[in-house]
Amino acid sequence: MRKSHPVRRAVLAGAATVSGIVLLLSLKPASDPGSAQAAGQAPPAAAGQAPQGGVNGAVTGDAAQTQYGAVQVRLTMSNGKITQAEAVQAPKGGRSDQITASSVPRLNQAVVAAQGAEIDAVSGATYTSAGYKKSLQSALDKAKASAGAQQGSGGAQTLTGDVAQTQYGPVQVRVTVAGGKITKAEAVQAPKGGRSDQITASSVPRLNQAAVAAGNADVDAVSGATYTSAGYKKSLQSALDKAPAGGGSSQAAGSGGGQAATQTLTGKAAQTQYGPVQVRVTVTGGKITKAEAVQAPKGGRSDQITSSSVPRLNQAAVAVGNAQIDAVSGATYTSAGYKQSLQSALDQAGG
Repeated sequence: MRKSHPVRRAVLAGAATVSGIVLLLSLKPASDPGSAQAAGQAPPAAAGQAPQGGVNGAVTGDAAQTQYGAVQVRLTMSNGKITQAEAVQAPKGGRSDQITASSVPRLNQAVVAAQGAEIDAVSGATYTSAGYKKSLQSALDKAKASAGAQQGSGGAQTLTGDVAQTQYGPVQVRVTVAGGKITKAEAVQAPKGGRSDQITASSVPRLNQAAVAAGNADVDAVSGATYTSAGYKKSLQSALDKAPAGGGSSQAAGSGGGQAATQTLTGKAAQTQYGPVQVRVTVTGGKITKAEAVQAPKGGRSDQITSSSVPRLNQAAVAVGNAQIDAVSGATYTSAGYKQSLQSALDQAGG
């Protein structure tokens, strides 16, 4: 019998091996880990990512308190993407100045690169980094809520105002807004106990009716219930301010009759060394048409400073059209608080 040549056996074995490999590769596993993505199904968004819901404008996170001072982050977004991040508050004074100057720019860049809150802490700035990430997450949460509200703006919204403190107790208002109109108003908190029970029972229903009829916070005070009425109007306005820009509730937010492009926006109260400053602006067609301080330092020397500086700050806000206004000489603290509250008001309008 003739023996097979060794070279021929090697060639035949190699060909068999190649055929086997080709056959195995042609068999696609039923549970391919990447099959969902290959089929066009996007993976679920990770926590802390920027909402991809067409959000536009500026969103400011809540101030996060740290061992060395407050950190507060503001994001500028375009079509749901973060285009800019900045710290509007950061620890300062002494060693903190150096740490803030070196860490905050790096954190800002990291946010834009990561498009979310999943960023690394900066070495040597542990507290600042932690506060930054906390405020950043709250800004992203607000952007996500705004995106959801805009997508469903055709339906009704329930908005609860901030608690307004009065001489006789807190007042807090909740409204339902549908199609740009207030359809329901109610006081979830009101003064109670003793004489207050009677005043609340007679005044609050009338204020509720007035809010629905007027469609904004420009309602008349109820006779004999001055403090309750003032607190009601303040909380009502803060509820309307929370309606998202472009969400169909601009008229209810205080345009007073008709131009959907007009909004009344109240900023958060900014605490200063001499008392709180809170600014309310009217924005029409993207421009500030009116600015006023609903809270400002008062008592003693503060009365004089407030009366001379606030009107000038109001004029400057309208003239400039944003919060980049000059401080009034001799009113450094009031000016700083005014600008901070003004910016928070504009942030609500997405500008």
